[in-house]
Amino acid sequence: MFDQVKKMMELKKQADLLKRELEKVIVEYNEVRGIKIRLNGAQMFQSFEIEDSWLAPQQKARFQTELIKAVNMAIKKSQKEAAAQMQKVPGFNIPGLS
Repeated sequence: MFDQVKKMMELKKQADLLKRELEKVIVEYNEVRGIKIRLNGAQMFQSFEIEDSWLAPQQKARFQTELIKAVNMAIKKSQKEAAAQMQKVPGFNIPGLS
């Protein structure tokens, strides 16, 4: 029982370390024309940039659609990075995570 508690405490320590490392990783997604999104490996938004042409009132509906698409793709890219980082940590190599 004590060994299991010790192992769980070690896994938590590794998870906390991994989280801090992921917060340092910046993922940039700019494959949607005119929108650039940056978030960290912990999936917290850092910034986004929008081309001036997207800010015209007649472009509002298309802009909203493309922004949602860009955000979702940036999150997906960040999740792949997080999975790759987790596989490097001993004890966190969970099958099917990548």
